[in-house]
Amino acid sequence: MKQKITIKTIAKELGVSTSTVSKALKDSHEISKETKEKIQAFADYYNYKPNSLALQLRNQKTKVIGVILPKIVHHFFSTVIMGIEEGAIEKGYHIMVCFSNESYKKEVETLKVLSNGSVDGLIVSIANETLENKDFKHFQDLVSEEIPLVLFDRVVDEILCDKVVVDDVGAGFKATKHLLEIGRSKIALLTTPKHVNVGALRRQGYEKALIEAYIKTDSKLIIEIDESINICNQIEKIFEEDIDGIFAVNEIYAAKAMKLAKDKGLRVPEDIAIIGFTDGLISRYSSPSITTVAQHGFVMGKQAVELLIERIEKDSEVYKPKKIVISSDLKLRESTKTSS
Repeated sequence: MKQKITIKTIAKELGVSTSTVSKALKDSHEISKETKEKIQAFADYYNYKPNSLALQLRNQKTKVIGVILPKIVHHFFSTVIMGIEEGAIEKGYHIMVCFSNESYKKEVETLKVLSNGSVDGLIVSIANETLENKDFKHFQDLVSEEIPLVLFDRVVDEILCDKVVVDDVGAGFKATKHLLEIGRSKIALLTTPKHVNVGALRRQGYEKALIEAYIKTDSKLIIEIDESINICNQIEKIFEEDIDGIFAVNEIYAAKAMKLAKDKGLRVPEDIAIIGFTDGLISRYSSPSITTVAQHGFVMGKQAVELLIERIEKDSEVYKPKKIVISSDLKLRESTKTSS
């Protein structure tokens, strides 16, 4: 059985551009007869079948952009949607939002649903289960067929496309350094499993700040939260340790940690200072309010859609994926407030 090939495969094998292959297969007058015959013969031998979505994306624009998010419960993703929508409307596009619910299977199925030609391109944050499985073939197939794709927040190097990310290492560093600067030295980290790259990067920032303060990283002070089981039961274990600060990689972990601390009679921030991640309503209206790292989801969404529309509307033979890194900043609130 012959291998399945794409336009990119043909171009690589014959030493021509993907645009040349595409035009040759359409019998374009721009391509010489000899080149067309060579490309067509190669395509016929491998039973090349053009991807229907790719053809529709290239030949007729829908002015609709598909967005696939892991979940909506996080404030961050809702602000990203707002940024994507504003940027899309400014350019005359509409958006179609779907959710993978952190499921690999749902993510693959959703991409298939959108592959009926109803969108011009896709903006995606990868599902937790996909990151754990390390199976990115459904994304790599899109890239091979030259379907415009932008990944944001949760991205991986294996997928060669445009990306928009937060400086997660820098953000983790800033958060931990702030706790150190207010006199905390036994700082716990509430993070995600290692396969979720944003949590892993924030952990790097946490460890970097400790190293700079000549504090050895203590594995007992790091808890990787498995969201498929009771989160509070996992966080509660950290209070068995002698800690005076907590850095949580999202605001839900931070809010739950603060509630548990108060339930145990600890004062926030006097006994324990807490920093979360994502400047959402939970952080703003908790009591006390929670110091947090602002991710600027709106800016990220707008950058992502601008990159995607540029890719949709610019017909370039030389494709060079871009990566935009957005810096973060701290929103200081009551959970780390020092007495004046």
